[in-house]
Amino acid sequence: MQKLRFFDHTLPDLSQAVKGFGKEGFRAQQLFRWIYGQHIFDFEKMTNLSKDFRKEVSSLMDFELPEVLQAHQSVDGTTKLLFNVGAGKSVEAVLIPRREQMTICLSSEVGCNMACKFCYTGKQKLQRKLETWEIVGQFVQAQRHLGLDRRITNIVFMGMGEPLDNPDAVFKACEILQSEWGYNLSRKRITVSTSGIVPLIPRVTAAGVRLAVSLNGVNDQIRSEIMPINKRWNLKELLDACLEHCRETDDKVTFEYVLLKGVTDSLADAKALYRLTKNIPCKINIIPFNEHPDSGFHRPSEQAIVEFQNELIRLGSHVLRRKTMGRDIYAACGQLTTAAKAKAKAAESPAPL
Repeated sequence: MQKLRFFDHTLPDLSQAVKGFGKEGFRAQQLFRWIYGQHIFDFEKMTNLSKDFRKEVSSLMDFELPEVLQAHQSVDGTTKLLFNVGAGKSVEAVLIPRREQMTICLSSEVGCNMACKFCYTGKQKLQRKLETWEIVGQFVQAQRHLGLDRRITNIVFMGMGEPLDNPDAVFKACEILQSEWGYNLSRKRITVSTSGIVPLIPRVTAAGVRLAVSLNGVNDQIRSEIMPINKRWNLKELLDACLEHCRETDDKVTFEYVLLKGVTDSLADAKALYRLTKNIPCKINIIPFNEHPDSGFHRPSEQAIVEFQNELIRLGSHVLRRKTMGRDIYAACGQLTTAAKAKAKAAESPAPL
């Protein structure tokens, strides 16, 4: 009999599987509580499991987690973890400390097919989509790395890959991590980001999690140039889908906007961004470009960044400047990659602080 992957199953699915093994369904809840809730992985310490079940569980289920190959810590406290996902492939996840919060940025794919020109991951073509257990496993291993003194409080699917290009695994992972018998994370503490796969935005709505959209351009010409997905679903289609999401959820959407020197950072761009988004309940995160080798783009001056933000504030936008974290270890927004050649270039050219 093939073993069941524990980290691949929601609680209802695991309960049914346990019953199929001839065991009581509530054993699934107990396992969720011990492993996710208390981070106990030694079956002998799971004292409310029967002795017989403790002996059998390892033969019924596979508890494999993606191996942590490397852990790098930034001067600002950010930690980047490199995970082995088999067949010589790897992905990265990032732990970002913010006051009382600890946010994890999870990857959903090895590489990415979206080919956004300003993104380092986009230079590494999609190699495969991660399975649910590999996504959940990043969280579990990151929490083990932290220890129990500090809990992960927030999840953002903004790592390697386009989350809505792998929706089944992503939303199944969300359900597992929300289970009241496990980590019990609120839906509002989980954000799924997309570059603009419009037909799948309703799945974010249905999951009840927060929506973030990589906007990055104020007209179709610029956005299509730097984000090829815009050629398939243009700005009007994308913004209409965002407005519908807000109507259905009574929630705000977060628009991510990368400031590229001479491309998206002018005061005229700020005015156009305001006009595009003023009728959509939203907040705007402006992200000064995080430089990486051979990108072809540059970070605007500090003066240009401040003027752009101030113009949006003057016009009435709810705008925040994303604090840059982990640039010195290539863990900042748009810098994740596991391609060997890119890694070598990154080592030669450390990100400027």
